[in-house]
Amino acid sequence: MSLQINNLTKKFGEQTALNNINISIEKNEIIGLLGPNGAGKSTLMKSIVGALKIDEGEIIFNGKNITEHQIEAKKKIGFLPENNPLYLEMYVKEYLQFVANIHKIPDSRVDEVIDLVGITPEKSKKIGQLSKGYKQRVGLAQAIIHQPDLLILDEPTNGLDPNQIIEIRNVIKEIGQQKTVLLSTHIMQEVEALCSRVILIHKGNILQDCPIDEFKGKFGSLEEAFTNYTQTEVTGINQ
Repeated sequence: MSLQINNLTKKFGEQTALNNINISIEKNEIIGLLGPNGAGKSTLMKSIVGALKIDEGEIIFNGKNITEHQIEAKKKIGFLPENNPLYLEMYVKEYLQFVANIHKIPDSRVDEVIDLVGITPEKSKKIGQLSKGYKQRVGLAQAIIHQPDLLILDEPTNGLDPNQIIEIRNVIKEIGQQKTVLLSTHIMQEVEALCSRVILIHKGNILQDCPIDEFKGKFGSLEEAFTNYTQTEVTGINQ
């Protein structure tokens, strides 16, 4: 798996959401994508999966430009957006069979993924009847059902209770042993528990892209490092 983002710029009117972004990912790892609200994280993720048109620059996935090879790229990328769009009137297993059919993969994979994300007791229920934690698991299941090379997760544990958070983290950790995961989160404990590398984005610019220990550096915690990097950058602009 390889992902190369070269000079990526995305604007919405006069606002620059991403400013000349460059990222290189070559191996299976779990990468924490950090940044304050409005930093450009979701724009970056949506650009990678092809949900947003690229204004300038290019994204090369497994050696091919995603703009020119959209279908091929999407076959190898899994995406769980922050709002987790699901068909609430469909039954869990029915929905996952529907996703499997889109990807043209055997129904046997449906049972595998149901077991992997821990929704076996809920598989005969309507998605609309599920708790938020189980809905997140269904969203995660659809993102991994086709065994993508790259899994992109936008705030996957947002709004979950502590037990659900631990369970989802364990699933992500297991997936990250074989695949590359790009994980957006505001929860620093999540980054510490899961990630080997951190990419910090702020106001559309990458401030840090380094191993987690290097990111933490001289600071007492990841929170302290995050605050220092983002506030220093803001102060520097204001001066």
